[in-house]
Amino acid sequence: MSRRIKRTQTRSDRPTDRRKSERPKAEAVRSAPAKRDSPKREASKRPESDRPRRERLGGEREAASRSEFGRGKARPPRAERDERRETFEPRGKRVAAGKPVRFGAERAERKPVAAPPPQKAEPETPVLPTKVQTVVVTADENNMRVDRFLEARFPGLSFSHIQRIVRKGELRVDGKRADSKDRLEEGQTVRIPPLKLDAPKERAGLSEAERKTLESLKAMTLYEDDDVLVLNKPVGLAVQGGSGMTRHIDQMLEVMRDAKGQKPRLVHRIDRETSGCLLIAKTRFAATHLTGAFRSRSARKIYWALVAGVPKPKQGRISTYLAKDEGEDDTIMRVAAHGDEGASHAVTYYAVVEASANKLAWVSLKPVTGRTHQLRAHMAHIGHPIVGDPKYFNIENWALPGGLQNRLHLLARRIVIPHPRGGVIDATAPLPPHMLQSWNLLGLEHDRFDPIENAPEE
Repeated sequence: MSRRIKRTQTRSDRPTDRRKSERPKAEAVRSAPAKRDSPKREASKRPESDRPRRERLGGEREAASRSEFGRGKARPPRAERDERRETFEPRGKRVAAGKPVRFGAERAERKPVAAPPPQKAEPETPVLPTKVQTVVVTADENNMRVDRFLEARFPGLSFSHIQRIVRKGELRVDGKRADSKDRLEEGQTVRIPPLKLDAPKERAGLSEAERKTLESLKAMTLYEDDDVLVLNKPVGLAVQGGSGMTRHIDQMLEVMRDAKGQKPRLVHRIDRETSGCLLIAKTRFAATHLTGAFRSRSARKIYWALVAGVPKPKQGRISTYLAKDEGEDDTIMRVAAHGDEGASHAVTYYAVVEASANKLAWVSLKPVTGRTHQLRAHMAHIGHPIVGDPKYFNIENWALPGGLQNRLHLLARRIVIPHPRGGVIDATAPLPPHMLQSWNLLGLEHDRFDPIENAPEE
């Protein structure tokens, strides 16, 4: 018996038997000779009650855990077994795949335990130098004023502290004393002394006075986006502070400081008694590009004025040199000769829009340069000063027509300038109340075409 079993195992390994086993299963069954059922096969056909106890106790759990090569199933051909061994998967994957779907999915989706959420980062406080340090001006800081440079590097540094260290010569650029208005160049070295930062004010929100200031700025706004703000500055409100000045545009902009402590910056200025378009940069990026536009004269400004008499010719160009005469209480610009100390070249184009009985004229002005009081000094220079000008109106025995207010009749009507991020900013301001009253009394049509709009740049 034992010899017979051994011979049967040997025959199963013969090549001819392997070729038979490689046939499809149905064909192999037809070609195989009929065999007697072995005791094991007979046992599998017994009724459930006659089967041994150890075969009945497993139930569904034993059936589920039994492999497909387990008891009661025909053993697959050897070639198929070899193929399965070649495609064997690692144990970890095979175990997950062999489980019910819901357990396998849980195993596949298992993730490491998440760490507790990090605490909210507090705003970074600029590190102030406790001893003398030297820094290098970067490309982004090129052409930046010294005081603006310190404000940007150390937000919250007080203006008085900046002026003090500059005045004492503690701050030096390339080893030399510097003024707060000096402009830096990329690559320069700046010596910074130990600084003192004012303690930040902790508050829940804006005070009542600050909310009113913010509302006032919103009421003045002609144009606004993330980079630029154009205000319609009213008559009598100064752009910057001076002696005895408690309220001005620069101070009002404090309520618009951002999270980094940076506030909007003035790009240009107009006189206190002049109303109209005032351009403001809300970011350092915008300030650099807008000031560059003014410097390259790619910005166009158009002013309206009511002047005494009617200029002849009705369109012209005024070109002079202007110099400051500073007195104890006031500053006035005078026409100077070329080469005079402090004299700067100034150019203005003018055009008469409409006249009123040859006594008054509505004039449109286009300054090419941006000198202090340039338009007021130029119109007085050609004998047609602006009505209501307390500094430059120099016509003797001239009576103001009835109903007109004795206030400066000058409006920064329009500004056109390239936007820092592309496109063009084009803002227009309406006539202030006192000028609108004069236009109505004189019968001037303030909405008519402006002949100065396309005047040449030079």
